[in-house]
Parts: sequence; C-alpha cells; structure tokens
Amino acid sequence: MKIRRYQDSDKSRIIELLRLNTPQHFSPKEEKDLLYYLNHQIEHYSVIEVDELIIGCGGFNLWVNGEGASISWDIVHPHYQGKGLGSDLTKFRIQKIKEIERIKSITVRTSQFAYAFYERFGFEVKETATDYWDIGFDLYKMERNINLISEDSPEGSR
Repeated sequence: MKIRRYQDSDKSRIIELLRLNTPQHFSPKEEKDLLYYLNHQIEHYSVIEVDELIIGCGGFNLWVNGEGASISWDIVHPHYQGKGLGSDLTKFRIQKIKEIERIKSITVRTSQFAYAFYERFGFEVKETATDYWDIGFDLYKMERNINLISEDSPEGSR
C-alpha cells in the first residue's frame, strides 16, 4: 500500500471509484460535485495505491480563517473496504493537518452511511440534515478539536 499525492491523470479512476460506491454510499447527483471539486477546489488530495492500482482517495482543505481544516471526498473501492486502508488514509491526513500549527479543529461533512467511521477518530456529530445530499442521503456534520484528542488510531481498527 502506498499513499501519494493526487495527479490530474488520476481523475478518471477517482470517478470510477465514486461510481462503484453509488448508490450505496453516494448519490448519483454527487458525481458533478466531485468533478467540480477536482477541477476547482482541490488543495491537499491523495490516493491509495495497491499494486500500482488506485483503490482509494481522500483529501483535506484549509479554512479561509486558517484555523481549521475539512476532510473531503473519501472514497475506497468496495472490495478494499473494511481492510484498514481508509483508516490509514484518514490517519495520514490527520497527521498532515496537525503539522500545520495554526489548525485547531477538523470537520467532515458525511452521511448516515459513514459517520460511524469518523466517530472512531474522535469526530462528534454537530449537525444533521435530512435529505441534504439527495433523497435518502442525510448530512452529518462532524468536528474534532485537534488539541483535545491526541490518539488518532481508532479502537477496533484493523
């Protein structure tokens, strides 16, 4: 397993990963949002490779005020879910965010299908909204304070 920085040539594989996770984890309507993100909003984005095949991706963006970061667009190939690779990528990003000294908190906006994953990393649900992403895809806005939580390895992770 290798985590490396995203390259523009990875875009079609990232879209393929999204489609493999639709509609189990993402609404079909979110593909256009991901494309917009990759084309216009990407800051720190990485991919996970296994045997030179991209099997996952995820990033983070810094807040305008410079005191926070948001985890963004986590996607793992269905055959690799539950094997700890998503956890490895999340720990990698949390560590990279912690290296930016001014950051005080991290947020993630996810759905009812993934919020329990982030709870294992100390994120707490701060807000929910029914049918936010699409019908049947609720918003779970979560946050964790960098200074209060020092352990980034979720209990029970593989």
